[in-house]
Amino acid sequence: MQMKKTAVSVCLAALGFFLLGSMFLNPTADASSKEDKVTVEIINSKGEAIGTALITPKDNGVLLHVEAKNLPPGIHGIHFHETGKCEAPDFASAGAHLNPTHKQHGFNNPKGFHDGDLLNIQVGPDGTVKADMESKNVTLAKNAANSLLKAGGTALVIHEKADDYVTDPSGNSGGRIACGAIQ
Repeated sequence: MQMKKTAVSVCLAALGFFLLGSMFLNPTADASSKEDKVTVEIINSKGEAIGTALITPKDNGVLLHVEAKNLPPGIHGIHFHETGKCEAPDFASAGAHLNPTHKQHGFNNPKGFHDGDLLNIQVGPDGTVKADMESKNVTLAKNAANSLLKAGGTALVIHEKADDYVTDPSGNSGGRIACGAIQ
């Protein structure tokens, strides 16, 4: 009986060392996925931080979680832009929409849509937005043409009006009111 207890103790100890060792040699999926996420600071036209966006890779694209405040209430266009610069006040430094396939703008445009096109966001009466969306047209893989992490980066831009999902080049969404550089 004593021999069986010793054998069980040795097996449990070996299993414990194996599990402990594997934690150090092979990080958990959680730790790995946290490293793959990109956090973006969103600024307004005065250069003030107003929120963040969290971009998480997914098998076929990315998930985008946006939280911001001090925005005008209503519906606003939001897009990925081709250059990772957010120079206030007009954010022209972010360039055009991310469009490596050279299509026209808009989900409802027969000649579209840009890889950087996203669904509109709804800003509440208190000026805050919390939105989740998915894009199957971009990636965080650095070597891809549609990568948000390409050389020079990209940007996430919030526009003053709703995107009509048709009009080229930006859906009649008006001026740029907030921006976050994706590096």
